Amino acid sequence: CVYYCRALQPSLINLKRKVFVRVVLAAVILFCSCTGSNERLEDPIPIIEVLMRNQEIAWNNGNLEEFMRPYWKSDSLLFIGKNGPQYGWQQTLANYKKAYPTKDDMGILSFENEIFKPINNNFFWLSGKWKLYRATDTLSGNYTLLWKKIDGEWKIISDHSS
Repeated sequence: CVYYCRALQPSLINLKRKVFVRVVLAAVILFCSCTGSNERLEDPIPIIEVLMRNQEIAWNNGNLEEFMRPYWKSDSLLFIGKNGPQYGWQQTLANYKKAYPTKDDMGILSFENEIFKPINNNFFWLSGKWKLYRATDTLSGNYTLLWKKIDGEWKIISDHSS
């Protein structure tokens, strides 16, 4: 009996390894299919770039409501500017309207996205520079945007612009 047990031991170890590997692979496949692995393959950078190009177009056409489209339409939206933190989509829109009452005040806006950092499948951090060209002056600064995928769409949930 001892002889047979020793002879079977390597094959039992190999069998246990094969079973273990198959169980782990099955678990990984199941996990990926349950967590929406197709979403993991989506690269948000081109999507966010298009959203921001559309913002430039809307701004340059004097359309603040359209400019605000990528922002999270929530009272929890955080905007940090020269006046400190402000909350809410509606408040952010009101602040833009107050600061830029006319198309001449709005000028021509351009973004230069520089640093892209995925946090996970649903959050993305982006930093860059903005420039605002007007007839009387040129303004510029930096921004840091926190994007979140909400109901399948990328939305800015936090904007720190200086």
